[in-house]
Amino acid sequence: MFDESELKRLLAKQDISRKTKILAVLSLDEKKCKTVSEIKSIAEAHGLREVRRWNISQILNAASDMVVRLPSGWEITETGTCFLSEQGLVFVSPAKQYQNDLRKFAAVVTSDNTRAFLEECIFALEAGLLRSATILSWVGAISILYEEVLSNHLSNFNTELQKRYPKQKQIKSTDDLATLKEYEFLQIIHAISIIGKNVKQELEQCLQLRNACAHPNSLNVGERRVASHLEILTLNVYQKFVL
Repeated sequence: MFDESELKRLLAKQDISRKTKILAVLSLDEKKCKTVSEIKSIAEAHGLREVRRWNISQILNAASDMVVRLPSGWEITETGTCFLSEQGLVFVSPAKQYQNDLRKFAAVVTSDNTRAFLEECIFALEAGLLRSATILSWVGAISILYEEVLSNHLSNFNTELQKRYPKQKQIKSTDDLATLKEYEFLQIIHAISIIGKNVKQELEQCLQLRNACAHPNSLNVGERRVASHLEILTLNVYQKFVL
């Protein structure tokens, strides 16, 4: 996240904590693990001579989930990178800011399928695959809504389904729900008050973007558009029905 000159400027600041400076050192070539000795050497080489007197291990152990200790050394985590971003020290792309949220949701969802969709979405964000992340985040959200219907609203859902489509068979499983068009699914869960009107409208827009990303066309999507898509799904599906 940092280049050589940026790291020198940050380490020279007097109003930056020791923890922040050590995180900045780990962000230099962030995917490479660094031993305590290497951290000290890098910091000193970039002008931080006082690092010789610091207890680096103590600082790292107190950094909680911002760092992780691996067999080959220490590495900064997404949480650590987000911390530096919140301090205005590094830039984190808008879409990638949701990776930690998705990891949190993936850790607690009960459905293996939903967890797999969310984990694949995280991998897509890490690789910069914005179309894939858009599609997979939507599939994960729909999977969560399917689970909500099956667990808590199946009778009401089937009643509303029969009103709209008298020939449609009763829903009993996720596979049955998957036979419905997702647009119609949204209309039904709105009708039985699982989601509100405004949430339905926003999810319809998310569905439109998912469809556009899933078919060959000339549409280009950028970080901010995908971040907006992830924000709507996070606030209105993941947080509401997972946590």
